[in-house]
Amino acid sequence: MTDSTAPLGILLTNLGTPDAPTPSALRRYLAEFLWDRRVVDVPRPLWWLILHGVILRTRPARSAALYRKVWTADGSPLLSIARRQRELLQQLLEARWPGRTQVVLGMRYGNPSIAAALEELRAAGVQQVLVLPLYPQNSCSTTASTLDAVAAALRARRDVPALRFVADYHTGPAYIDALAASIREARQNAEPVQRLLFSFHGTPERFRSEGDPYYRQCLATARLTAERLGLAEDAWQVTFQSRFGREPWLQPYTDEVLRQLPAAGVKRVQVICPGFSADCLETLEEIAEENREVFLHAGGEAFHYIPALNDRPDHIAALAAVVAQELCLG
Repeated sequence: MTDSTAPLGILLTNLGTPDAPTPSALRRYLAEFLWDRRVVDVPRPLWWLILHGVILRTRPARSAALYRKVWTADGSPLLSIARRQRELLQQLLEARWPGRTQVVLGMRYGNPSIAAALEELRAAGVQQVLVLPLYPQNSCSTTASTLDAVAAALRARRDVPALRFVADYHTGPAYIDALAASIREARQNAEPVQRLLFSFHGTPERFRSEGDPYYRQCLATARLTAERLGLAEDAWQVTFQSRFGREPWLQPYTDEVLRQLPAAGVKRVQVICPGFSADCLETLEEIAEENREVFLHAGGEAFHYIPALNDRPDHIAALAAVVAQELCLG
């Protein structure tokens, strides 16, 4: 039986980041990330040869150069934002339910690790843990992989805590409200926009056919946000970014859509990435820089990236709403 006076643990998780924008740090990070079967499910012997014989010999240097473009004085944007999210969520929960909760942060790949975060909760006497992956939409390559890591970290323990796991919050009213508010704010002092793109991280098309709920959840998030804003059907669309490898991924691809829009008369766009709870390489470099250039080079006139929800107060409040609902805090 759990101790009713012990704090309730909340484990915030996200994908992770290299420790530094260097080839050696990227090699370590990519080796862990790309070896995950949830991310790449190629047969292990073949994939080991490809990963260690080709990818880890060439990609770390290129990726390090990209990370250096977005690195800040506080380090990786993803990690520095996640730390602020943890701190602000702890403050909000403490104000509402004093002494009831303890929030920690663990990354699926890299540091701080999920195992270290769970150990921090154990040291604090926590016997009940809510795992909250900061992925609004549920995918086997992110959310399920997080569950794998939590299970692996607890495998050797004899004092396994009671666990609750948030699979997704893609239609959460407070989350949708925060997305809509961020878009309204971005439009207050901007020129009229012809098209809003909801760009989500891609996954192999094969995952969808095998039952992964991610695609339909992305569509639901975008539709609800567009409805909240009162957007016409031709004023927005869903696209997918960050594809990897040769097999087909979820479509349409963000870069290809941006390349085609100017010829169709759409020359002023905004792009938001609702699947990213914090800005990172895929938003700050791939969308805000690389895809901006794609659009402008194709004849576009105005491109505006709307930042991730990051540590906005309404985003932190949305996460607190998820926690309160899951832990039945009243």
